[in-house]
Amino acid sequence: MKAYKILLILFVAGMLVCSVEAVSAQCAMCTASVESNAKSGSTTANGLNHGIMYLLAAPYLAVAIVGYIWYKKYRRKNVDLNMRDEKLHLN
Repeated sequence: MKAYKILLILFVAGMLVCSVEAVSAQCAMCTASVESNAKSGSTTANGLNHGIMYLLAAPYLAVAIVGYIWYKKYRRKNVDLNMRDEKLHLN
């Protein structure tokens, strides 16, 4: 059963990798403007790509900062477990 699950996950991952298709994520006016500027030698396309990467990274950075603050604030320090020296019997 475990081998079946691994095989299924590998199959789905393989299908996702093999079914890559180019998409256009900009509006028609932005695409036309960037394409015409890129053909004329302008670097507007690079600025647009950097802006997209900035907007992509911002939520991940915010979640990482909140997670780090939460970890630092709520982690336990100097916890005494009070374990007995006797052997544990599971009968």
